[in-house]
Amino acid sequence: MEKIRIGVSSCLLGEKVRYDGGHKHDRYITDTLGNFFEYISVCPEVECGLPVPREAMHLIGDYKSPRLVTIRTGIDHTEKMLKWIEKKLIQLEKENLCGFIFKSRSPSSGIKDVKIYSPSGMPSGKGAGLFGGAFIKNFPNIPVIDEGRLHDPVLRENFIERVFIFYKWQKLLKDSYNLKGLMDFHTKHKLLIMSHSQKHLSLLGKLVAGAKSKYKDNLFAEYINLLTEAMKLIATVKKNTNVLQHIAGYFKNNLPHDDKQELLDIIDNYHKGFLPLIVPVTLLNHYTRKFNTSYLKDQAYLNPHPLELMLRNHV
Repeated sequence: MEKIRIGVSSCLLGEKVRYDGGHKHDRYITDTLGNFFEYISVCPEVECGLPVPREAMHLIGDYKSPRLVTIRTGIDHTEKMLKWIEKKLIQLEKENLCGFIFKSRSPSSGIKDVKIYSPSGMPSGKGAGLFGGAFIKNFPNIPVIDEGRLHDPVLRENFIERVFIFYKWQKLLKDSYNLKGLMDFHTKHKLLIMSHSQKHLSLLGKLVAGAKSKYKDNLFAEYINLLTEAMKLIATVKKNTNVLQHIAGYFKNNLPHDDKQELLDIIDNYHKGFLPLIVPVTLLNHYTRKFNTSYLKDQAYLNPHPLELMLRNHV
């Protein structure tokens, strides 16, 4: 498949753009995810005109609208940064990004837990960096994460799963922007959505069922907003177990007793934390192919992202 276009903080790619002239090269991003993602590199400080090296900066003032100020000399770079951000967001809108990996805790690129200081220099709260916060506000449905959270197995899987589903959504808008296309998309992603939120699956189902009464643009906008809400919720062991048992029900008339019991035992062992998710999913994929179960063959839940990423291998 073609590579998926992702934004990423330049320093994470090994570019020497940090205030001290260094970088924060993350080899998981370049060497592993780089096999599937095409990166659009962004460094707010350098791109807005600041040099390398440069004086370190931090955020001060109100957490809703903090100022970007150098730590030692107190030079305020806020207006320069905000003008650049306004132009940059317009440029990025044309890039068809399906995700963004930000530098954690950066006063420009951080998306949460960025320290904000009072004028006296004391920490007064936490928030988002100027560019990171503006990006999320401008592109609320694009999946985002910082490199710190990317190394949490559960959060990493959630982010990458969201990237792939958003990529498919972008292809839907480009190739099949019609009611049939939306219904096919929803059908193929039902079990994946169920693994994140049964409530949202129900809401999305009702939305699609009543689709003919809505304007197409409003329908698609409502759908992606609800889908984004659903996918942000973590697919827990309990939720996954529910989906696995649901899928197993498709084979109740095909499997002999011993095979059926083995499948249920494997699902139960996953539920107890003895096995990773990939084990029951692999067996269910096997039975889906063996019995040629057409509905399951099209379900994104059974193949949401490349096996090479090994995202379902953790216990």
